[in-house]
Amino acid sequence: MKTWLEVALNGSWGKTLQPGIPVSVAEIVAEGVACAREGAAIVHVHAYDEASGRQCEEAHVYQRIIEGIRSQVDCIVYPTIPLAANMPAVERFAAVEALARGGLIEWSVVDPGSVNIAGYIYINPEEHVRHGLALAARYGFRPAYAIYEPGFVRLGAALARGGLIEWSVVDPGSVNIAGYIYINPEEHVRHGLALAARYGFRPAYAIYEPGFVRLGAALARAVNGAPQPAYRFMFSEGFSFGFPPAEYALDAYLRLLASEAPGASWMVGGLAVDVLKIAPAAIARGGHVRVGLEDAPLGSQRSNLEWVQAARRVIERAGATLASADDVRQASKRRA
Repeated sequence: MKTWLEVALNGSWGKTLQPGIPVSVAEIVAEGVACAREGAAIVHVHAYDEASGRQCEEAHVYQRIIEGIRSQVDCIVYPTIPLAANMPAVERFAAVEALARGGLIEWSVVDPGSVNIAGYIYINPEEHVRHGLALAARYGFRPAYAIYEPGFVRLGAALARGGLIEWSVVDPGSVNIAGYIYINPEEHVRHGLALAARYGFRPAYAIYEPGFVRLGAALARAVNGAPQPAYRFMFSEGFSFGFPPAEYALDAYLRLLASEAPGASWMVGGLAVDVLKIAPAAIARGGHVRVGLEDAPLGSQRSNLEWVQAARRVIERAGATLASADDVRQASKRRA
């Protein structure tokens, strides 16, 4: 059995929250190469403006990163998309399209949800939930939570601790991550899938909640010629979206995936989580693993290379072998 190992080198945290991340092109290239040589077949990166230390979305910066890594090792390197959704889909995926036109990417982020209901994005910012709970505490009514996704339970319970109160609608979620609302309108998902169909790259879905599986699979089926997405189940210990890294949660995701996208490739990852806790269970069920400083607990003392080395040990102890980039490409072709 061959297991894919992905490393997410940095994410959008910045050095304040995750001091060990690589920021400059040279740092990102060096860490990507080192991790690939250690066995990571897939490398995910966020580009940064070196002067300000802030994330940037320029295709030419991603081009330097991708070409810099792939000139030294054979691996799949793919970029992110802007977190903010308050822009047209064409603008949000502009760098992806530019890189795809140049034949530089094989995968791309296309995250399929933020609780989309018939094309409407139902948004409840954490600030609004806190305000509703404060009113409930002040006036003595009970908040009534509509639970669209399991993460709503976790966040709603976390915010409500401190006292119960009579009734009022206070709905606790649309993927709130430390006060930030990660939004992916259906239009953006469809546009990303259309680009995947046109240029032949594989969509990489981050599955924050079970509804992402259902909507993502339905939208992928609706786009003629789109390669089958790779599904990454997002677990967390530090945030209250989705599930914690537990086997019951993994099995729930897998039962849903089997009904919605039979045979799809999948892996475990997350944010603010040590995903290696659940990696043996994932490997035993035929899944793959993603690690790195984007996903690790904030303030991680391990480097990207150390996370990859630890993941390699877990994979080999589980009786699996590391997949090469070509292994990943061939498996992806079989599932397309």
